[in-house]
Amino acid sequence: MRVLITAGPTYEPLDPVRFLGNRSTGKMGYALAEAFAAAGATVVLISGPTHLPDPLHPAIGTTRVETAVEMFTAAAAVADAADIWVFAAAVADYRPAAVAQEKIKKSGETLTLDLVKNVDIASTLGQRKRPEQFAVGFALETTNELAHAQDKLRRKGFNLIIMNSLRDVGAGFGHDTNKVTVLDQAGAVLNFELKNKTDLAVDLVALVLARFQLLHPAV
Repeated sequence: MRVLITAGPTYEPLDPVRFLGNRSTGKMGYALAEAFAAAGATVVLISGPTHLPDPLHPAIGTTRVETAVEMFTAAAAVADAADIWVFAAAVADYRPAAVAQEKIKKSGETLTLDLVKNVDIASTLGQRKRPEQFAVGFALETTNELAHAQDKLRRKGFNLIIMNSLRDVGAGFGHDTNKVTVLDQAGAVLNFELKNKTDLAVDLVALVLARFQLLHPAV
């Protein structure tokens, strides 16, 4: 069993000292990597900038990246060989159109930034996904959570999508806990109550492996 996991944020540089980013810590993705490895899988963990140490489990290989383009390049290099894809990273949707070579100096009352869209890693890789491969996405929402997650599930061709809401106390970025809802293509909805991300990862991996086995009873 070979698993590809993306985790953490991406940082999109503005100049040598500033960047566009988000509050993702990578804890959920790292916990999933540990849980898959404990279940016997070989894991490739592609991590954006985090303060977390590389996982110690010998079945986990960690690749560190910074930008969305770097994360896509690293994921694309191993995606074909992976049985399961888990897109847990909070990838920046946009990046600066140009990166200043020197620190941007304060000038005037406003600063306008030109942004360009980043590659959609899950969608782009999904175009070459084989039927026997199993893809899991994440959706962090603030409003109309189920509708947005269901739309993302369909558009990106995920087998499962794991949704959490910033409106739930203790869920999302910056917490050691999480509360999620899992949706599948058949319309089923499974709720996982608030718990430590390490424990939640074990539950999610058990669900993913069970669904994967339904596609591959001999594996």
